[in-house]
Amino acid sequence: MAKELAEKAKEAFLDDDFDVAVDLYSKAIDLDPNCAAFFADRAQANIKLNNFTAEAVADANKAIELEPTLAKAYLRKGTACMKLEEYTTAKAALEKGASVAPNESKFVKMIDECNLLIAEEEKDLVQQVPPTLPSSSTTPLATAADAPPVPSPAPPAKPMFRHEFYQKPEEVVVTIFAKGIPKQNVKVEFGDQILSVVIDVAGEEAYHFQPRLFGKIIPEKCRYEVLSTKVEIRLAKAEIITWASLEYVKGQALLPKPNVASDL
Repeated sequence: MAKELAEKAKEAFLDDDFDVAVDLYSKAIDLDPNCAAFFADRAQANIKLNNFTAEAVADANKAIELEPTLAKAYLRKGTACMKLEEYTTAKAALEKGASVAPNESKFVKMIDECNLLIAEEEKDLVQQVPPTLPSSSTTPLATAADAPPVPSPAPPAKPMFRHEFYQKPEEVVVTIFAKGIPKQNVKVEFGDQILSVVIDVAGEEAYHFQPRLFGKIIPEKCRYEVLSTKVEIRLAKAEIITWASLEYVKGQALLPKPNVASDL
């Protein structure tokens, strides 16, 4: 039955009925939740619908988790991350896919494209960041570290799980207020500029919070802790800049780097 639904989903996809394809793949997944190909194919349909972060990337990650040698799952993740302008994460996924399927030319082409886009992005970032104000040895300027962290409330994905964030020069702290959630029910992943939080709630639809972040982070230095009343996530900034918001907004200007007065 699940395979029949997947075949119908494929037909719908070929007919450009992407919403129908997603719905049919979802039904197939309900019947066979351990089939990696279903998740990878639903990711492809979601990419066509421009549902990149919470849907396409999440499906690709699930497919990779279920079947680490499924080349098309890495291709889907790479494609979705490139659409999100998450080129470093895309490149990492594509390189892994290329190691799984070395004869697939798409990986080589897309990796080359990522390299070009990463170089352009780094060049643009250097041009956009304004110079810091000179520090004074007689009258030190206030620093971001001197000011108390100010929580910035954001709309909750579900009423029971609201989230807030505040930042320091080197990190951003995100708090998700989820009371009494077992640690094993919380899954947090970090990308180059993506935070992915999935919380399984008994008897309810899983909570997803997967924003594209305002700035880049260092995934290996990020960490999280599940407490009795909340999930606290610490994001290590790749650059010491002030985030204007938690989530990326296209065209939003970078703020000046926090000015740290010199003791010399």
